[in-house]
Amino acid sequence: MKKQELTITPALIQKYAAYLREQERSPATIEKYVHDLTALSGFLAGRPVTKGALLEWKEDLIGQYTPASVNNKLAAVNGFLVFCGMGELRLRKLKIQKALFLSEDRELTRAEYVRLVRAAQRKENERLSLVIQTICATGIRVSELRFITAEAVQCGRAEVSNKGKCRTVFLPDKLRKLLKSYLQKQKITAGAVFVSRNGKPLNRSNIWREMKALCESAGVAPSKVFPHNLRHLFARTFYSIEKDLSRLADILGHSSVTTTRIYTAESGSIHARQIGRLGLVVT
Repeated sequence: MKKQELTITPALIQKYAAYLREQERSPATIEKYVHDLTALSGFLAGRPVTKGALLEWKEDLIGQYTPASVNNKLAAVNGFLVFCGMGELRLRKLKIQKALFLSEDRELTRAEYVRLVRAAQRKENERLSLVIQTICATGIRVSELRFITAEAVQCGRAEVSNKGKCRTVFLPDKLRKLLKSYLQKQKITAGAVFVSRNGKPLNRSNIWREMKALCESAGVAPSKVFPHNLRHLFARTFYSIEKDLSRLADILGHSSVTTTRIYTAESGSIHARQIGRLGLVVT
């Protein structure tokens, strides 16, 4: 394959997807990379991959997406270029200044979390109520929900394998009691606790859609309601009590405390109140 004549085709994208599976990348990551590469292929419209064409695409992205989203798409394409032996065409990511505080329109509070659980209960959606509580009470990723099994509920711990790492997730006693009752009602004796009608583990799109449907009745802004925000709430709550960033990183399955530090960020208004309580204004 001549580097200067590389053209992105569906077959080449699938070949790269197969490589990613061999590298044990998560299904969600592979799906996203395939989507981004397909979009780039559409933008190029049969033109070969050149630095100039890639820069045009990057400029087009900047006009449509947030810097973080642009960088995610660049990462997908840069990995593909290395795979094709054209690493010299990789694009530089946008520089993003690190935010010190969470945006208040994105931060889910404990009171809002409770309202979401109550709203699910009012709709008699016990499964969704327990899904929300399980994610928030353990700090697991929504993709890890499949590891919450009947066996894990019985022994009080789940063995989670994700992104090439394995860790033990402990289930609080109160949560175990609720899950045991749910398992009995659903007549589930083995395997995943939360399954769809056809018996397959729930996926993130199902959970996301059901959670969004609670927003109005729960009185919570839709911008705050998505499964990963429950994980963030767990992290902030744990850190506010324990103040142990390294231990929290282990619990969340993070390789670096730098990532964990993002999860423990609070809103600017909370920080302002903390500064005010220092009592250092004299007059």
